[in-house]
Amino acid sequence: MASTKDVPQFGQLAGLKVLSTGTVVAQPFAAMLMAEAGATVIHIESTLAPDTCRAIKYAWNQEHRNELTMALNIPSPEGREIFLKLIRWADIWMESSKGGTYQKWGLTDEYLWEHNPKLVIVHVSGFGQEGDPQYVSRASYDAIGQAFGGYMFINGMPEPNPPMRAVPYTCDYVTALNACWAALAAYLNVQKTGKGESVDIAQFEMMMKIQLHYPMTYFQDGVVLPRFGNADPKFAGYSAYKCKDDNYVFIGFVGAGPMKRGLPIIGLAGDPDFPPGIQLALRGTPAGDKLDAAIQKFCDEHTAEEVDKIFLEAEVPCSVILNVAMAEKNPHYQARHVFTEWEDPQYGKVKGVNTMPRFKRNPSKIWRGAPLYGMDNSDILRELGYTDEQIDQLYEKGVLRAGEGCH
Repeated sequence: MASTKDVPQFGQLAGLKVLSTGTVVAQPFAAMLMAEAGATVIHIESTLAPDTCRAIKYAWNQEHRNELTMALNIPSPEGREIFLKLIRWADIWMESSKGGTYQKWGLTDEYLWEHNPKLVIVHVSGFGQEGDPQYVSRASYDAIGQAFGGYMFINGMPEPNPPMRAVPYTCDYVTALNACWAALAAYLNVQKTGKGESVDIAQFEMMMKIQLHYPMTYFQDGVVLPRFGNADPKFAGYSAYKCKDDNYVFIGFVGAGPMKRGLPIIGLAGDPDFPPGIQLALRGTPAGDKLDAAIQKFCDEHTAEEVDKIFLEAEVPCSVILNVAMAEKNPHYQARHVFTEWEDPQYGKVKGVNTMPRFKRNPSKIWRGAPLYGMDNSDILRELGYTDEQIDQLYEKGVLRAGEGCH
């Protein structure tokens, strides 16, 4: 159990106060990134049920480190009062829900600014806070954002195979990263203007935003690009290839240098389809078909590690496609300390992904494992001026909840 006074001073965001009331990944991951960088983060879960993230074994433990937590019934009269006290405390409030949820509770942006004029508000939802009413009120999950945002359509193997969801929860993570930078950008501006800001982030828009040339190709040329699977839509020799040991590599046979150095390795030196100075071979051309076939033949005769070593020595971009077990043994992963251990209140000593990105002068760190359900209710409320008797009454009324051993 801990209060805000227990948060150590470290990192780039030391002193920043963040209130997080979202669920699962699309918003909470943004708050966790801030907590790893030193911000004081209070994450509120519903009293109706713990965050769904807790139902995925180890997900909560990886993605809620360094946070304080409460289980609070926000719409109740007493919960609303506590929520508003936390709003007055916070620099940034982030939430995720169906568009208009907090408006229905009477907690509009304008009302919250009356309590904290400098507050940065970040609304994360599937379809946004404004727009066509029949969409704004829709529920959403990661895959819904990928589907409606057009991202799922372009992922997966070519027709007649179905579109494929990018895993794990790619839409949620992209949304959370945008929520994080948008919140900090707004916070910087508040320091100059003294006026709060509200950010409206829709999952589906974040998916449409990261499609490179696909949207403009349609608008400019009238072409809806199809799915191409692992292969590049234009370049041959830029794909995943299965090797002799049933592991895979991804190879990028593109550019004058890689072509010049790589063609002799796969037996295509001097081939008339590959004249001196050639930079790439296009898919569907004789040269492209020949290049892919030669690479696959080479991979059939070598293990993934052999292919990786041979091509990298020739400065042809290549990587073994790693799973986490392979990554743990990789010397570069080890040298950069990508994985680390910490103490978790649920499982004891655990191992997972370290803090990142890395800061040289004010590094992030893990000072606390992900808290248990409602673990910090009492400590936080005492800071807000509540007595133990009042806190007990809030538990009796169902305004607060906590897991076993946390009350």
